[in-house]
Amino acid sequence: MQSMRWQGVIPAMTTPFHHDGTVNHEFLARHARWLVQEGCTGVVVLGSLGEGGTLRTAEKRAVLETVVRAIDKTAPVVAGISGMSTAEAVELAQLAAGIGCSGLMVLPPYAYTGDWREMKAHVGAVLDATNLPAMLYNNPIAYHTDFVPEQVQELLQEHPNLHAIKESSADVRRIASLRCLAGARLQILCGVDDLIVEAVYAGATGWIAGLANAFPRDSVDLFELALLGEKQRAFELYRWFLPMLRFDVVPKFVQLIKHAQELVDIGSGRVRAPRLELSEQEKQEVQRIVREALSSRPPGFAHSRSTVEAHANG
Repeated sequence: MQSMRWQGVIPAMTTPFHHDGTVNHEFLARHARWLVQEGCTGVVVLGSLGEGGTLRTAEKRAVLETVVRAIDKTAPVVAGISGMSTAEAVELAQLAAGIGCSGLMVLPPYAYTGDWREMKAHVGAVLDATNLPAMLYNNPIAYHTDFVPEQVQELLQEHPNLHAIKESSADVRRIASLRCLAGARLQILCGVDDLIVEAVYAGATGWIAGLANAFPRDSVDLFELALLGEKQRAFELYRWFLPMLRFDVVPKFVQLIKHAQELVDIGSGRVRAPRLELSEQEKQEVQRIVREALSSRPPGFAHSRSTVEAHANG
């Protein structure tokens, strides 16, 4: 079985699009490299923020190939695995393994919310499809399937390649419960941007981050300060960052984060239907929040390193 460190800040990457709606692979590669250069320990692609549900299988293959080539051996690439059917998810998992991804993020199936017996069978089939290390994605708010700690423990006992969970229930008590049940057997990564400091103090070892697409250095600084227990500096940075981190926890999180990227010249706000770009009123509110943040950054914290390569607009 391959090894994978489920630790640190691992952005859930957005998928950039050209004006015609096709994937912008040139910018995708630059963005992935830049995130790693800024201190992120890996990337997740094809997740919810990556609009994976709108991509066809051939597009998913191409996205994985682009990102694996872009950061080859410098940082792990984790493939988001989801589909309308179990067979589709198994096929994507095997595709990701063949391309060279380092790990899988396993989601419940799209559209269908089953009982535990059904969800266990679905997740188990995906986990058994490859020997890649895997992270379960628990997001009951978005997917209406809640993998409670006792069910996670059951999966851990039956699937040795399940190593981690992206915990997005927004209930910090879940982290403590999982830590008590699973101990060091399970790495817990926070999947809610505006809960990250509390999650680290409860025992999270990593952060699947959204705003890191636009602000990777600030995300890494915040996570590391929390991990080191430097509470005063962590909360100083957290208070500054929170208005933007809250973009991640509302229905239009994809559009909000992509528009934030556009405002700092790291991508564009283009999304794929059925999503539409933000209205002018919505854009103005995002612009206000981002501009206030950029003008009031706490002293002693570095901006993300800007490069010509990174700033080429997607």
